[in-house]
Amino acid sequence: MTLKAEVYIVSHKLVKLPQDRMYVPIQVGTADEKFTGFVRDNTGDNIAVKNPNYCELTAQYWAWKNRTADVKGLVHYRRYFSNGKRNFFKSYAGKFADIMTSATLENLLKRAPMILPRKRNYYIETSWSHYEHVHHIEGLQLARQVISEKCPEYLPAFDKMVQKRAVHMFNMLIARADLFDNYTEWLFQILPEIEKRVDISSYTDYEKRIYGFVGEILLDVWIEKNQIKYVEVPVMFMGNQHWIKKIASFVYRKIKGTSD
Repeated sequence: MTLKAEVYIVSHKLVKLPQDRMYVPIQVGTADEKFTGFVRDNTGDNIAVKNPNYCELTAQYWAWKNRTADVKGLVHYRRYFSNGKRNFFKSYAGKFADIMTSATLENLLKRAPMILPRKRNYYIETSWSHYEHVHHIEGLQLARQVISEKCPEYLPAFDKMVQKRAVHMFNMLIARADLFDNYTEWLFQILPEIEKRVDISSYTDYEKRIYGFVGEILLDVWIEKNQIKYVEVPVMFMGNQHWIKKIASFVYRKIKGTSD
């Protein structure tokens, strides 16, 4: 494509990679092992040490601070945007063959400056209540408090979006670089302030990924406030999805909730 696009594949292990030149594999975290052909998010201006708590957002921060391109994006080694199809029942090989190409991206960017996953619909609950059922709600409570103090012009968008029954998940996006960078700059005004105010010492390792979870919610807040036009594209889960286990866990959380 005529634009220089860099779509960062976030990974903590060696994996098969698409050959399209727009993809840049990025090894996250501070492990000594270095993966051949990967850039690392522990170089330059970085927060790689925070990866256990910020998840893929350490790679997003690194791309904001250290990379120059016309288009920037974030995907995962287990989750890719497709070229437009869901490919839900396809094999790994079938899905891999339909990972979004630069040609598809170029066409999508003619329609809108941002590409997002199709929204996840909760149907019977709001984004806020879903978060409360599966995570420690103080993460969202503190997000609202910080927004009200640091950028109150975003508070109406926050209150609106957490009452929606659908949300863009996975911290995945591809966008014009100025939008990617502006969003990331705003996001990192909020998350470090939450970090100062919350004690996660008693959290499970999973729940200690709090800032990644909150980040998923805040993307829609920023988009709503700034009225960013976007195109939604299916996300392919590259590994096996254990649906019986997932559904059982979902029902259990609805009944029991997450204790604070």
